[in-house]
Amino acid sequence: MPELPEVETIVRALRDGGRGGDSILGKKIVNAKVFWNKTIEETGPRIFTKKIVGQKIKNISRRGKYIHIHLDNDHLFFHLRMSGDIVIEDEEIPVHKHVRINLSLDDKRKISFYNPRKFGRVWLVDDPDRVVGKLGIELFDKSLDKKLLHQMLNTRKRQLKPLLMDQTFISGLGNIYTDEALHMSKLHPLSISDQINMKESSVLLNSIRSVLETGIKTNGASFDWMYKGGEFQNQFRVFQRKGEECPVCGTEIRKMVVGQRGTHICPNCQQLQEL
Repeated sequence: MPELPEVETIVRALRDGGRGGDSILGKKIVNAKVFWNKTIEETGPRIFTKKIVGQKIKNISRRGKYIHIHLDNDHLFFHLRMSGDIVIEDEEIPVHKHVRINLSLDDKRKISFYNPRKFGRVWLVDDPDRVVGKLGIELFDKSLDKKLLHQMLNTRKRQLKPLLMDQTFISGLGNIYTDEALHMSKLHPLSISDQINMKESSVLLNSIRSVLETGIKTNGASFDWMYKGGEFQNQFRVFQRKGEECPVCGTEIRKMVVGQRGTHICPNCQQLQEL
């Protein structure tokens, strides 16, 4: 958390306006302050602030769970990790105790990187591949169809949920949307990937895209105390609904641990097939 829909919501707000602020496209960074040095990867805070000041924001996009701000000469990446957020604020607003970086703009606003648990990271690089070059295929990539996903699944022999959350396999899924998609596709998270057939691959891909599209339309999920403004939590099928009834069959939803992550399933809808 945040995952693809939450990151996409932030990207669209920064690029197109939203979440209470106008677009930052075309704005120049006139000052940079780093309040927690470990936030900056590779360059360190001194080189980071020296290089970024004076550069204009040319575009803003998403790669997996990364926010990619395209500058005049470099590429600025944010990874929010567990509880990060990016908020556009007026320059005169006092710096909150959880803000780790402020980037002042030439219109009297600032980009504030909220990172209370200090897990989030920032990169300023000349080559995007240094940060996102090893990420797997995007889930909305037109080349990703049921045949390709089936091939990808069958060339591995791994438990399904950890594989789907492996960012070098496909990029963007985390705990929430994986649980939701697996329930929608009626697949058990412990299913072995090379046992998934073509029909199941098709259903899985459609389910993943469906929950992600719904997540984006509802501005993501806001059950965490940090990320706010989303409504997808009101449509959870299984995630964080332990002990409640499955919306499909009424069976009690259970919680288990898969790949060291809390995992929510319906034991009736998502039966583990014996090999």
